[in-house]
Amino acid sequence: MAQQHHALSSQESYNPNHLLDILLGKMQLKNDAALSRMLEVAPPVISKIRHHRLPVGASLLIRMHEVTGMSIRDLRDLMGDRRTKYRLSDAQGRPKPEEKAAQAAAAAAAQQQQPQQNNETTPSSSSGNYAH
Repeated sequence: MAQQHHALSSQESYNPNHLLDILLGKMQLKNDAALSRMLEVAPPVISKIRHHRLPVGASLLIRMHEVTGMSIRDLRDLMGDRRTKYRLSDAQGRPKPEEKAAQAAAAAAAQQQQPQQNNETTPSSSSGNYAH
């Protein structure tokens, strides 16, 4: 079976082991099992990161930040992630075509109802809601 590497591991400076070792020392933990408990992840996650089969994801970085108080930038520097920009897929963050059509239909229906509501809610006297 061929070993799979993620895209970040192609960076020559990428070394998540350095980050994990620093965290072990900073938090005075004995091993990866203790680290996984502290970060609230399953022990195999730490093992897969150490063997370059799983990248350090955003949620794990955030958890490391919460537990240690270190900045995200410092954590990324410790593992050798020197990227300054992140590429997102064009599809990420965009509504699906059927969602877009449903949103447009809902907006049109809301616009049609607005003039009708304005005509129905005009007060017949000028006193409004104030007590005199």
